[in-house]
Amino acid sequence: METGNKRLINLYILDILQKYTDRNTQLRQCDIIEKLQSEYGIICDRRTVGRVLDDLNDYFDPFDRKIVHISGKGYWLQRTFEEWELRMLVDSVLFSKTISQQQAKALIKKLQRFASKNFEKKVTHVCNLPSLSHTDNEAVAQVVDVINAAIEQEKKIQFIFNEMGLDKKLHPKKNEPYVVNPYQMVANNGRFYLIGNMDGHDNLIHLRIDKMTKIEILAASRKKEEEIPELAHGKKLDLPKHMAEHIYMFSGETVPVWIKTQPNRMGDLVDWFGKDFTIEEEKEDYIVIRVKCNESAIRYWALQYGPNVEVLRPKELRDQLRKDVENMWQKYCK
Repeated sequence: METGNKRLINLYILDILQKYTDRNTQLRQCDIIEKLQSEYGIICDRRTVGRVLDDLNDYFDPFDRKIVHISGKGYWLQRTFEEWELRMLVDSVLFSKTISQQQAKALIKKLQRFASKNFEKKVTHVCNLPSLSHTDNEAVAQVVDVINAAIEQEKKIQFIFNEMGLDKKLHPKKNEPYVVNPYQMVANNGRFYLIGNMDGHDNLIHLRIDKMTKIEILAASRKKEEEIPELAHGKKLDLPKHMAEHIYMFSGETVPVWIKTQPNRMGDLVDWFGKDFTIEEEKEDYIVIRVKCNESAIRYWALQYGPNVEVLRPKELRDQLRKDVENMWQKYCK
């Protein structure tokens, strides 16, 4: 007995192809007929299925997609994303610290709809979601939307900026809201940051988006980019360069730094600074590089890499690192 709506047969067949086929899994016309009956209560013949498949291919043609027919095997629907692309997107969401656990689950479910059911077996690691570090701020999605709109409209924004308390919950850093001129959003170490500027200051600042609440767009236009020295004279924000110079997203000036390390550390140097640094001296057992970077960031970077790097210049930074090491020595040698 036929119970489904035959006028929707095109959509039903498309749904079947989306759910059950991919590059490695095909359905024959008889398989499609069987699923139409078992899942949608539609009874039809091969001629109808063949016509619908042709119609769907005509629809997909302008989008550079198609339903592929492999002789002797059946049909499969080309995907918007390859499975490896989806895996990268899923993992990006999974290990993002900016969105909440609930939002991460919902977004991963949406991404999985771009693949067949076979893909679910390849992302079983998603079950680890509860044990991974995600923000408790459920308002992050709204914050991102508002910042996007403000950047597009070139308007100021205001929000409450929060810090983590001893109770492991977010609390306002101060009662009055921050008012910021927003310019860009960037991802760094699994978190999203706003690159902006505060009135009365000339520098760019970086603020964690997952620490913002009660955000809104203001009527006032944001400060023009040419009023900020880093963006003056028609300069646009060069994100790759900016990110390489602000490796921990510290705000403040960048300075040239000379670093001595081993030649086998080139991979680490490129990972952190990109390729925009100069090798000033090259010996068999060491190299000296010059890189432009935020001074506070390079201080923590040098402490992180400890015995493997030596900051040679600037002298002020070298002296600060000496004090840091002495303080550490006192703590661990008591």
